[in-house]
Amino acid sequence: MAMSVLFITGFLRMYWMNKHHIVSIIERKTDLITNETMNDIAKTIREPMWQWHELFAHIMIFSFLTRIIYMLVKGIRFPNPFIKNTSVKERLQGFTYIYFYAFVFISAVTGIFIEKEFFIEWKDGIETIHKWGIYWFPIFIILHFAGIVIMEFSTKKGITSKMIGGD
Repeated sequence: MAMSVLFITGFLRMYWMNKHHIVSIIERKTDLITNETMNDIAKTIREPMWQWHELFAHIMIFSFLTRIIYMLVKGIRFPNPFIKNTSVKERLQGFTYIYFYAFVFISAVTGIFIEKEFFIEWKDGIETIHKWGIYWFPIFIILHFAGIVIMEFSTKKGITSKMIGGD
């Protein structure tokens, strides 16, 4: 859920609730307000959304770290794509999870850098990398659901029930 809220708030911030978009609407509606005031109004409008984004980022980071610790203690719970005799299907599944965890890690680290203002001289590049999440998250969701459908109709019938039930 945290990932979904992060995606939605990030998407809104980049597109529909973009500061420049809000300022252009204010400019069209009035000519009595300075640019500084319009930017301040736009930031104020977006502030609650940004607070939700930061809150769910903390939840996601905690969940991610918990998952990594669990995987280290209990062992990896997805196929290892680096084993020689792994099937193509299992190799693809393993690489998908590795990419997912790598991208979540990159998004978390760049988000922390933005929030804490680390490496401020590289701010634009760090923000660009962080915003890539708007693209990789939907791709992962599509791959994940495609994998579930493929598995459900092939060798692992009932996998959806197992995922939901925790078996």
